[in-house]
Order: sequence, then structure tokens, then C-alpha cells
Amino acid sequence: MKDKVRKGGGRHQAKADGISPTGGKEAASFKQEDDSSFSLKIQGAGVEPFELQAHGFWLVQDAVMTLLSRDEVCPRSNLSLALAGTTLDPLTELQSLKGLKPGTILRLVEEPYTSRSARLHLARVLELLRASGPQDALKEGRSPSVLEMLTHTQTPDSSLPNGKSLKRSLSKESTKTETSNQDGAPPEYLLPGSSERPLMALLPQSSQPEAPSYIRDLSLSCWNPPPGHRKLQGDFLYITVVTMEGKRCDITSCPKGFFLNKSTEEVFDPRPAQSTPLCHCFTDLLSHISPAFKQTFTTRKNRPQPPPVEVMPTPYHTLSWLGPPCASRTHKNTFGRLGVDEQPAAQAPDWNEEMQAARGLPLGSLEERLQRDRALLQVNSAFVRTVSQGAETVVDGFVEPVNGNPEDPAFLWGGLFMSQGAASAVFGGERGRRAAQRLELKGVQAYSDIEGHQGLHTLPTAIVDYRGVRLSAQGLAPGLEGSEQDQESAPASRGLLYGINAGPQESPQRRRLLELLAHASKSLSIQRHVIVSPQNYKVPLFTSVDAQGLLGADGRFYVLDVFRTFPADANFCPEVETGNQTVTGEMESNESCEKDEDVKEGWPESYHSDSGLPRSFSHSLCRLRPELVQIFIQHKHCQFTQRVKEILDENGGFEECATSRDSRSTDAVRAACKEVGSVSNIIFEMRFNPNVFSQGVSFPPGDSTSTKLQERLLREAAVFILTHQIPEFVEYCLQSNEAPMDGDSLKQALHQRGINLRYLGHVMKSISQSEHEERLRHIMRLVIADIFLRSTRRVFNSFLQGVDVPSLSAAVSHFLCCLLVPHFMPAPAGEETKKKSRRRGRVAGASESTAWSALTGAELWNLVCQDAAETYSISDSLGSGPNHLVEHYGLQKISLLREFCLKTGVQLRLRDYVLDNQNKAPIGPDDVLNIIPVVKHIRIPTVDASTAYRAALTFLQKGLLDQAHERLKEAAYLFGRVCDNLHPDACYCHSVLAKVAYLQGKAAEARSVQLTAVVISERVLGFDHPNTIQQYAFLGVYVFAGGETALAQKCLLRARHLMLTVHGEDHPYIATLDSCLGLVLTGDQSGQFLKNALRLNTSFFGPTNLHTALSQHLLAQRMCSKGDYRSAMMHEKEALAAFTSLLGEDHSQTSCSKEFLCTITKQAVKVERSLRQAGADCTEQTVECITPSTNTVVEQMVLVTGIRRVAQSDRLTEYKQKHLELKAAVAKELGLDLGFKLGAKELFSLENMKLEEKGSDQESGSGEEAADGGSPAVESASESKQEQKVEEASVESSAVVSANGHVTEPAEQNQQTEVDGGDSDGASSGAEVKEVNGESEVAATGKETDGGNSSTANGEIKSDATDDKVKTGKVNGEINGVLDVPVSPSVLKGKGTWADIVSKAAVVNGEAEKDTEVNRVADGPTANGAAEE
Repeated sequence: MKDKVRKGGGRHQAKADGISPTGGKEAASFKQEDDSSFSLKIQGAGVEPFELQAHGFWLVQDAVMTLLSRDEVCPRSNLSLALAGTTLDPLTELQSLKGLKPGTILRLVEEPYTSRSARLHLARVLELLRASGPQDALKEGRSPSVLEMLTHTQTPDSSLPNGKSLKRSLSKESTKTETSNQDGAPPEYLLPGSSERPLMALLPQSSQPEAPSYIRDLSLSCWNPPPGHRKLQGDFLYITVVTMEGKRCDITSCPKGFFLNKSTEEVFDPRPAQSTPLCHCFTDLLSHISPAFKQTFTTRKNRPQPPPVEVMPTPYHTLSWLGPPCASRTHKNTFGRLGVDEQPAAQAPDWNEEMQAARGLPLGSLEERLQRDRALLQVNSAFVRTVSQGAETVVDGFVEPVNGNPEDPAFLWGGLFMSQGAASAVFGGERGRRAAQRLELKGVQAYSDIEGHQGLHTLPTAIVDYRGVRLSAQGLAPGLEGSEQDQESAPASRGLLYGINAGPQESPQRRRLLELLAHASKSLSIQRHVIVSPQNYKVPLFTSVDAQGLLGADGRFYVLDVFRTFPADANFCPEVETGNQTVTGEMESNESCEKDEDVKEGWPESYHSDSGLPRSFSHSLCRLRPELVQIFIQHKHCQFTQRVKEILDENGGFEECATSRDSRSTDAVRAACKEVGSVSNIIFEMRFNPNVFSQGVSFPPGDSTSTKLQERLLREAAVFILTHQIPEFVEYCLQSNEAPMDGDSLKQALHQRGINLRYLGHVMKSISQSEHEERLRHIMRLVIADIFLRSTRRVFNSFLQGVDVPSLSAAVSHFLCCLLVPHFMPAPAGEETKKKSRRRGRVAGASESTAWSALTGAELWNLVCQDAAETYSISDSLGSGPNHLVEHYGLQKISLLREFCLKTGVQLRLRDYVLDNQNKAPIGPDDVLNIIPVVKHIRIPTVDASTAYRAALTFLQKGLLDQAHERLKEAAYLFGRVCDNLHPDACYCHSVLAKVAYLQGKAAEARSVQLTAVVISERVLGFDHPNTIQQYAFLGVYVFAGGETALAQKCLLRARHLMLTVHGEDHPYIATLDSCLGLVLTGDQSGQFLKNALRLNTSFFGPTNLHTALSQHLLAQRMCSKGDYRSAMMHEKEALAAFTSLLGEDHSQTSCSKEFLCTITKQAVKVERSLRQAGADCTEQTVECITPSTNTVVEQMVLVTGIRRVAQSDRLTEYKQKHLELKAAVAKELGLDLGFKLGAKELFSLENMKLEEKGSDQESGSGEEAADGGSPAVESASESKQEQKVEEASVESSAVVSANGHVTEPAEQNQQTEVDGGDSDGASSGAEVKEVNGESEVAATGKETDGGNSSTANGEIKSDATDDKVKTGKVNGEINGVLDVPVSPSVLKGKGTWADIVSKAAVVNGEAEKDTEVNRVADGPTANGAAEE
């Protein structure tokens, strides 16, 4: 049981809670230099002796906290440790204790309670008594771990290295699946073409027993609080317990523990009862009183505990839109009458002090940084939980506002300042108010993320949507709650040092604050500028005009009101743009003509007529996303370098200008700076003025040129969204089979490219104008659904404002019926009320008739369409009702219902909904279980863990699997230390770690790690999140590779069920799942899934595509296994045509496809001949079938799911020719000079080299298809590493991949494996080759490989064209570390199977050099020791 984070502990609590080490098993694999891990023996305090694995860097209090979370100790508390009879100081490091060594015995000492610690102990006991059962997550609105709910233990599995040793097998999903799965066939609703979408099977009943009942009731006694004379004798509390036997007892809490007193309901007698002990732990006393409690408690402690990642509370609430089927039955006694959960107002935590104290923790060592990250995460997690509780309390009306402004009420609750914000007409009313709250959170995030800058602080901030109201919550700012006299004094005395209202002032504190703001503005690409204040004096600013810089009473500098930190979006600021911001007074008339000419600078010709932009928006706070700012700066830098090169080429060339002493180089840079809009004329520097295009802001006349430049840049950035980013997104969706699946993944994909959601209408327009509109129908479906649901949510927010609390369930269900049922008409209010009244036995009153019940489907649809037209500039796209979306775009009503609930926080009862019945309301009031607050909060970075994870991805791009595996294990350990692995990045890290482990041949480790990744994804992202779907698919591959076919089928079927619910069947990823299901299933369903996969791949990617070609081959293979060689020949011919078109005649993939087709043809002729020879009198004839091996099927699944990625090249022949020339030069040089001394790793064989040259026509390399298609990744299993550098200026960088696994990358790929008849020997050797005209050098070293069927060459490629930027945070598979690892082809065996085509790869190892420093290695030896050139 985990000791929960205590809120309100201040600095010491942040530091104490910052460690709480977990994951000791991972710690064994991650060795730090200062890590001294050792074992200690723990005794005393009434617990059985056990061993604790400790670390020397732990403090004593860290060891105590770890002990309190152990099952052997829980729920004991208020303990200390003693060594040799001496109690240890909690703040002492273990490694500094004298006499402490491995095996030392430490004793637990029971410390006396205080009133507060006694309550905390009772809180720990309550946590135990409230132990969550399998259905409790749904009851609380949290996403459950469905994988755990579907599993039960059978026999120990020694292959699991994580110590849990549980062989998992999925139970039947539901009653429906139980009957249909008796013969191993999938249920009908999961077969291709089925339109049934049952929800009951999404969250099956758990096979585990429900949480046991320990006692009937536990509450404060009626004699509480103790009278004065008993208080003086040490009585803290009186507690009443009702045991399972029905016995009522009164218990006294005192400094020494708990004892049974003689009080009854009628008589107060605080004396101890006879023959009852005084127990330090409350559960010990309960065990003595109640035999049933003792038995239940002992059984619980002895049963096997699930892994911590499955039971520990997640840092943030992950919403489940489905609740338990019977909500009333699942409600339990929470023993709330004990009162330990209630916090007095005086104990409300100072959230700002807690957050700043955590941020101020030292950063010197890795251990200190981990403590700081963990402390920050815990404080922010507790803050977000309090915000969620505060929103419910405030909106439900339990808190009175602290101000008298009904338009902008403010509330103080739980240490939070909560407000809606004023609906200013300047910003656009209600829409502007919500935008300001959202942008304030983004601004706080931006200032919080500035690295290496600790002096500038922001307040803890979150925004929460609940019941249609958006509240902004912040920690209380220090020293800003002055009296009226303070408010009337000068700004400086109140601590206001910076801002348009600060006034002219000068002080050391102000200078320091300006230094901090200047540093921050550089990181945020904000230009220093000057504006004219309302008092008509100039104010220099490093921020937006609204921002204020303050010196708090705690001595810290704070920046507030940062909602306009990012530059304005010129596409939606037409009325501001036409105004004159740079000049005032008489200068306006003098320069008006010039202004009108320059105002359009930056807009392309006919831009407005083509795009309809710029135009007005519903609010005036349209800002560019920070991602777009960075992408646009990179784009401008590319323009700058290209322009400098062009100017230098025009003036004599780069070398001549660089070596000459004239000013041509400087002039070229100055000219390029001016053309691209650099704010400096001597270096490239791109910064933006956040106050340009802002209403009410005036700039001095002298800054006219600078302001015009800023206006031009912002127009270019706005145009950049439409001309570059949206087309790039559309192209990505066109090529990827892991395109967005729901609204959340669509939002993330757009935001990664800097595209705001207000551009959804333009994305829709871009798709409709594309020649590939039909292939993008799944994206169009998502865009339409997102437009529809976002407009619906705004209407729903307004709708809820007129609903009183008792009517909420009925109102929400009525709204959903109007939304999803065409032409829905509500029942007459009088009739419905009379029915309810008769049922309840009372008479209906006139007050029951409410305005919300008069809403009809047509009225709601008109409101939604009107909002969509105003916001997204779409007309008639939504049609006249929900059936239009279903018929024209293929939208599913169940998917719309899911998205609506996730966006609004509505939780529905788990049952199957029939949404097409127009005669009966499909959703009733009893189906609406809850409305849960939806909180947006600051992301706390896990710095060291994320750094290790990115470094691992870098190694993967270079192809170094061993190094990547080590860094991934390190990252997983660090994630465990900081966030107990309950973090999205930890999920992605485990997923990539499982892939790398599998590619290294560690199937058991891959299976175990992937199980963890699935659980993390379900609990942190959601049980039906798109990433969870992918994790289930990967798990299916790994368990199938381990021989668990039934479990693999159930994992893949669950992924398909989730995908059908989330999106529907018409999506490219369904083709991926169906291909895998076709491979693992048997019988007719196998061909059914494979045919559907081929249909989808052909529909989305066309006939000439590797996805489609692989589907054709898999279907041909399936037909061969059935003996249908005629159909197999037809499909393999299509596959061969695609391979020939994509890869060329000489590619090994094409050759293998030809051989397979030849084998099929021969077998078909043989069968035909045998049938003819048998004659007409033979009624039965056995047809010989070609069946693929299990290894073949596994490798094909690996290719289909992208664990090994497929890419292609147009220049394979040219590259192979150049590679042969290089090898010939190397062999010639080595043959002439063999006189150098050879070490063990440099031995080679000339004989093997000749064999290698002879077999060079069957080469296989390896590589990874990164996001840009350029970075290599190679599977590596060789123990010793050598590097081979290759620079070929004449070879362009393009990826080469085949479904056979033949993978090469001409400019970057350095590995070649020779295969000759399935057995070959080979070696690579070292030499130096210099090309004079090509300006490149080649250095290659190698070693002989022996004892295998393939040779291994190791090396590194250096390429200036390589883009090694690792992009993290992606969903839908990209983030999971796409591995483009080869599989080597070999000659087909006698029966004609294709196992050799997708057999395991010959091990290779390569490395591509990076432009940036990785892993602290730069301008020196690389990771493998080769010197860089």
C-alpha cells in the first residue's frame, strides 16, 4: 500500500516525499557510479523479519517511507529506525552511518502519537479498508486497467524477469463472447463488415474477487471530542467500531496507541476495558476484537499482490466515459464519518510556497534532480486534485464568493484562488474569456519550461471545466493581498516592478527582474520593444503588454498575466491590422498613404480570395502556437542559408568569398538577413513582437520600420500555416497507416505542426481539394466530427447554465437524445411528470416544467451548425441532422457519443446503446452517472528520464541496439523513480524498450515489458485511447512469438474492438490489425480478415504500395495453405507487379517474389497433373498445401505492425554499384598491405573476403524510416563493435526497404550482409579511400564474423544531409520508436514457403553521425571509439 502524498507539508514535505524509492528491481540493472545498493534486515514493531534493499544515498527518512509502503509493515505508521539501540536521525544518509553494512539489523521503533499523527494513522487504515476493487476505478470515473481485469493467474511463468511470474491468459470478454469463443472463433461483432458495436464487452467483468469487507462501520464516537479532564490524561479521539459480527465497540486514541474503553451508546466510561491490550497499530486492536477482521486481514496480506503500476494511484485523473453497469450497487461505506479526510480551513496548503520550494531544490547531482522532479510532480498532482475538488465545490454552490462582483465572482477554497475571469468585450465576451484562461495556462507553461533559469517564477495554475463553467485556479500569490492603504500607495511599494502600469522607477530589484525577463524573452523568441503607455510615456517591454513583473513578499520575482505571450495570428486580426499602430497625431495623416501600401506586405497575391483570410473571429485572442513559432524560425533559417549561398555564388563562389578579405561575405549575410526579416542585420535572429496586431497598443513613431517588419513576419507566419503546415499534415496522413484515430490524436497531430484547431475548416477544405480526397476520407471524417463536437460542446455549456442540480441527469440525457436521434421530439412535460409522480406517490407541481426540456433536435442542430459556420467558416457541411454525418462521412454515433463524453466530462452507465431508435429515447436519466471536472494543467517535465529516452532514440536512428537498450533501461528506471512509471512518456519508453528487446532476440523480456506498457497506457491515457490500441497490437505479436496463440488472438481482437468503437472499420490501422488476425487465426475467418486488410490497403494506399503488396502476398500465402493455387497466383502476380514498380527488377524483394510465384506455379501444375491422372472415377483427391512456419508468421506480423519498418529507394542499383566499387578498393588495398599488427578484433580472412565478393549480388542492409524518411536504424546483436565511416557526396539520401527485409539507405546506410544459398561466410575490412572531386573521404574497418549463416559488418556513416532531430510526444506509433530493421532474404526451400523472405535478419550494426552533440560526445571519439573526421 502506497503512503499517499500529504498535502500542505511545505518545504520539508516536498523534500521528504521527493524520494520514496520504487522499482528496486530496475535499480539492479541500472548502475550509477555513486549507487551503493545493499540489503538490510528489518525487525521489531510486531512485524515478521524481512529484508530491505536500500541505497547508500537514501536518507533515513527515505528508508522509513519505503518501509511504510511495504505490505509487511502497512498500515503501521509513526515509526523510526534504530541501529544498535540508538534511534537514527531522519535526515542522515545511510552511507554515512557508522557500523552500517550489508546484512545489518535495523529495528523498527514505535514512536508516541500526537493528535495529528494519530489522525494520519487512521487515514492509512481507512485507505486499507477502502481498498479499490476492480469496479472502483469506473465508479470514480478513472480509466481502469482492463488487461489486469481480463487476466487471472494460472501457473508460474519463469520467463518473466520482473519477479511477478504470472502467466496471464485473457478470460472471456462477456457472455456473448463466451458462447461464440467455444470453438476459438472470434465473435460475430468483431468480424469484418459487422455494424454492431457492443459496449458491454469493452469493460468485461473482472475474474478477481471483489474487495473484502473488513468491518461494518467505523466512525467518530458520540462522546467525541474528549472532555477536558480526559484530554489532560492524553485522550485524542473516541472511535466507534461495528464489527462484522455485529459487535459495537468504543476505542480510545492516546499517545501510546489505541485501546478498547467501556463506553456504550448510553454511558460514557473512558476506562480501559478488561483483558484488552494497548496496541500501537489500530488494525492490531481490530484483529483482537473481531475474528472476522483478523481472518480477512490475514488473507489479504498473504495473497499475491499485483505489480505497483497496476494499483498505485495515477498522478492525474484519466477520465473513463463509461461507468459501472449498476452504480448504486457498487457504492460502499467509505467510513467518512470518521472525519479524518476533513481538513480545517486553517490547514489549507500554500500551493505557491510548496511549488516554489520544490522548484528551488538543488540540481547538482542526478539524485538531487530526481528528488526535485518527483517533488514537483507530487505537488502539482496534489494541486490538480484539489483544483478538481474545488471546482465541484464552487460550481455546486457550497462556497460563497469573496468579492461582490456577480459578473466575475472569485472564490477562495483549499488554498486556491478560483475565478471565471471577466468577460471583456475587448477580447470577445465569453469566448474571449475562455481563450484568455487557456492562453494563460500556455504562457505559464512556456515560462516554466525555460531551462537553466531559476530566478523567474510563475504561480501554480490550472483551468477546469465543470458543468459548463470554466474556472481558472491559481495558488495564492505572496504579498499581493495588501490593505486599501497599500493599494493606494506607489506601485513599487506593492512590489510591482514591471509592466505598463508600473510607472517609471529604478531599483536593483527592477534591474534584476529586467535581466530575468530579457533572458526569458530570448528563449521564447520575443523581441524587446517599446510601446506608448496611456499616460503617454514610453515603456520598454520584454513581454506582452498585459504582463506584470512582481517582487513577492517571499523575495521571489513573479511574472503574471502572460496570456498574450505568443505572437498574434494575422489570419484572424483584420480589424486590428487596418488600424495604425505605429504613429499617432499628425503623423498618422502624413503617412497614411504609405501605411496603406505597406500594410499588405507579407500577403501573397490573391491570398484573401483563395483562402478567405484574413477574417474576423469570435474572439480577439488568436495567437500562434509555440510549435509553429519554432517551425517557422527553422523555415526562415533554411531560406537564410540558401539565400547566402546564392548571393555568394553570384559573386564568385563560396571559397573565393570566404578566403578573400573584402566585404562580399558580410554583404551577403546582411542582404540575406534583410530579405528573410531577421531582427539583426549581421546575424540571423528571428524574434517576434507579441503586441503587434493587439488592440489598444501604440508604438512610438521612431519604431515604424521595426513594427512594419514585425507585421510582415506575422503575416508570413500566418500564410506559412496554410501553404506549408496544412499540406504537410495532409501528406503525412496520406502516407501513414498510423494516422489519427480520434479527436484527441487529431488534435495532437495538428498541434505538433503548429496548426490551431480554428484551422479545422481549412484542413477540411485542403482535403476536399486534394486529388486523393477518397484516400483521406478517414481524416475528413475526424475533422468533421471534431468540428461538430467542439461546436456542440459550446452549445452544451450554455445549455447547462439554465439547469438546476436536481435536473442535471435528465437534462444531459435529453440533450444527448436531441443530438444523436434525428428529429427527436421530447415527450410532453405534463405527461412525463405525471408518470413519475404516480411512480413516486406524489402530485406533480408546476415547478417541474423546465425550459431545457423544450429543446428539440432541430433547434439543437441549428445552434450547432450556426456555431460551426461562425468558428470554422464551413457551410452546409454538417447537413440537416446526425444521419447526414453517418451517410456522407461514415461517422459512427457511438464514436460521437464517446468523444462528447470525454470532452465534457459526462460519464454514462456501461450498457449497449441503440442510437437509431427514433421512437424511444436511447439514453435516459439513469444512464447519466456523473459529470466529472476536466482539468488542464501544467506538464511537469521528467528531465533526466526524457533525456535518456531521447538519447536511446538517437542510438536507434544510428542503429546501435545494444546502446539503445541500455539507455532505454536507464530511462525506464528513471521514470520509475520520478513518477512510478505512471506517465505517458514512460509508456512510450516501455513500448520502445519492448521492441528493442524483441529485435535483440529477448522475446520474454519484450513480452514482460509490453505488458507494463499496456497497463500504463490504459491507466494514464485511457482504456480506449489510440495508443492503447497500438500497445495491444504489439503485445499480440510478442505473446504469439512466445507460443501463446490464444492470448495473441484475444489481444488483437481487443485492439480491433477498441478500434471499431473509437473510429470504425474504415481506417488504415484496421488493415494492420486484420493482417495480424489473418495470420494468427485459423479457419475461414483468417481469409476473411486478410481479404478485408487487402481491400482497405488498396483503398487507402492504392495498388502500387508496399502495404498493399504485402497484403497481396499474405493472401497468396493463405490461399497456398488452402490449396487454392489459382487464386494464390493471381494475388502474388499483383504483389510482384507492385514490388517491380516500386523497387525495380534487380531488388532482392522482387527476386524472391518471382521465386515464390514460380513455386506456386509449379505446385499448381503438379496438382493439376495429379488430378488429371487420377481420372474421373476418383472422388477424393488430397491436395498438397504450402503452410508457412510459425517463425515466418511472426516475422510477417513484425513487418505488418511496423516493429520492423518498410521503406523504399529509387537508387538501389546505383548504390549497389558504388558499394561494389568501394569493396573492391578496400580489398585491393588490404591485399597489398598486410604488415600492420592485428589484434583479436581485427583478424580477417582473405578467403572469406573472396566469398563475400562472390556473393555480393545478394546484399541486405538495414535502416530505419524516421519521420523524415532519412535516419537509419539497424538491428545489432554483435558483441564487439567496430565503426565504418562512409561519405559519398554523389549518393543522395533515400531509404530502401522491402517486405523481404532488404533494407538499405544510399547516403547513410553502411551495413551489407552477404547471403549465399542460406549459408555464407564473409568479412569486412578496413581501408581509406579519398575522392578528390567528390570532396569526401571513406574510412572503413571491419572484422570477421564466424559461427553463423550470415556475416556482420559494423560501421558508421557520416552524412551532412542527415536530419537527426528526434521528435518526441507523438501518439499513434511514431512516438513508440519506429524501428526499420531488416530481414534478410534467402533461397526458397523445397515446399515453397516464404519463411526465408521474412526470416530473421542477419545481425548488423551501424551508426550515423549527428550534427548535434548527443550523450555529451562532441568533436571527439564516438560512442564506439572511432575518431570523427
